[in-house]
Amino acid sequence: MRMFEFQESKDMDVKMEASWKAVLDSEFKKPYFLQVVTHLKTEKATGATIYPPGQLIFNAFDKTPFHKVKIVILGQDPYHNPHQAMGLSFSVPDSVPPPPSLVNIYKELHTDIGMPIPTTGNLTKWAEQGVLLLNAVLTVRANEPASHAKIGWMDFTNAVIKKISDEKEGVIFLLWGKFAQEKQVLIDETKHHVLKAAHPSPLSAFSGFFGCKHFSRANAMLVKQGLDPIDWMV
Repeated sequence: MRMFEFQESKDMDVKMEASWKAVLDSEFKKPYFLQVVTHLKTEKATGATIYPPGQLIFNAFDKTPFHKVKIVILGQDPYHNPHQAMGLSFSVPDSVPPPPSLVNIYKELHTDIGMPIPTTGNLTKWAEQGVLLLNAVLTVRANEPASHAKIGWMDFTNAVIKKISDEKEGVIFLLWGKFAQEKQVLIDETKHHVLKAAHPSPLSAFSGFFGCKHFSRANAMLVKQGLDPIDWMV
């Protein structure tokens, strides 16, 4: 995995936008992060298939610079089937049909703002407008959901959420489901906004995700701050 090559365990050759490298520089040097790197290298050496591909592990940070973050949508871990994971929560490449949770996200967008249902599941356009599509765990072994949940990634992404909370203002966090809502403690709600709903999974979407109107509400909050709303059409 070229992106995890180190020079004296100090400099990382990762595909990540420069403002994030500066903000997260201290995290890359911490023991837990070095353990993540070692774990991934060890698995790769034994022939394991890891998603997303190495150059896309930090795709969320590459597509959404730190200084442009307006909204954070928190997922759990990457898709574990071939060709799906692309380093953006809930997103899949253009050639892959939208998975069930994303289909439900599109249904809510349709009822909330009247957006036509897209045929692509690629959410890169959201990321480029300031929507940080962050998974709490950034890698997974093929066909083994949550297989990297305990290797240290959550220390890293918790630090990411805390950095956003501490160093920015007015960011809107969309927390869908119990797992995402557990991250609420990391967010200073005196200067940020938190919107909570059920997870968009088919197992829970009818329990409070449908009808949450998070997309129109988030845009109203952005406009109130004098910021451009998100064009949710992909």
